[in-house]
Amino acid sequence: MSTAANNFAPLCRPGRLGKWRSGFLERQGPPSVRFTFSGKPRASSTATIETAPESISADKEVSVGTHILACPICYEQLIRSGDSDSHVKSGGDTNLQCKTCKKTYYGNGTRLDLTTASGTKKYVESMPLATEFFRTPFISFLYERGWRQNFVWGGYPGLEKEFEMAKDYLKPVLGGNIIDASCGSGLFSRLFAKSRLFSLVVALDYSEAMLQQCYEFINAEEGFPKENVILVRADVARLPFVSSSVDGVHAGAALHCWPSPSAAVAEISRVLRPGGVFVATTTIADGPFAVLPVAKALREYLAQFAGSRIFLSEDELEDLCNACGLVGFTCFRNGPFVMISARKPV
Repeated sequence: MSTAANNFAPLCRPGRLGKWRSGFLERQGPPSVRFTFSGKPRASSTATIETAPESISADKEVSVGTHILACPICYEQLIRSGDSDSHVKSGGDTNLQCKTCKKTYYGNGTRLDLTTASGTKKYVESMPLATEFFRTPFISFLYERGWRQNFVWGGYPGLEKEFEMAKDYLKPVLGGNIIDASCGSGLFSRLFAKSRLFSLVVALDYSEAMLQQCYEFINAEEGFPKENVILVRADVARLPFVSSSVDGVHAGAALHCWPSPSAAVAEISRVLRPGGVFVATTTIADGPFAVLPVAKALREYLAQFAGSRIFLSEDELEDLCNACGLVGFTCFRNGPFVMISARKPV
């Protein structure tokens, strides 16, 4: 049994452990992945994946380009204008146009702005306090320099262990593309990219300042595989991706910060391909006072005015996933910390 499992398994709620896949308890280590492409690179290519010791599939169709990007208004595929490149390595401007509404979306060499309000000059979009808080340069700067490390006091096992746990849930979609939703400064986005277990990593956040930090961290790291990463500014409740085009979605410590978790999870369900996997971590306040009316009143206050949410039970999260069309819900607990997983039905 792994160290992580030894530390945390006793804290799982009775009845949940049976749903938890045994692969995490008896992890063999991350599989090695090698991609072999034939012919000229295209928007979509066939990759042969060799995994050891466990092989998900001998041959798998994966997404290696940005053809999954869609207009957040029409949900139609975006077409790249000219010779621009949207990967981090390019460092140049990127223009993408919707085939239906003809709206053009621009990149600035750091990120693509695929919000619905992209390109507005006078209109200013106001978001809940929790969202605006993480858009400030000060908080974005602090996030990876002490802020996130303090999550261990809330039961979070730490970045490396969380990454290993997430990879286990994502085994069915290794070799495909993955969205790191509400990526912040890109802690997990960078780990996904460096693992080379995914053909494309989309670091997605609403905060321009967080994405700037992500970009700076990537550029500061020698040998980073920039060709496999794109940075996208977008609203998680209006994801700019073609329906059924995404293999995996990860959201680390983010669910409770989304203004409408149901709208966000519904969007995640829409963009996931059949069999695609959703993995997320959040906190649950299911202590002895959770049943009191004051707890629910506080939750509604925070949801209405701050845009953040308090989850009071695992069943609530399972209900949310099921209502948005996801199945196979599993969870792992360590105190208030919870990692959940669900998938799009095949």
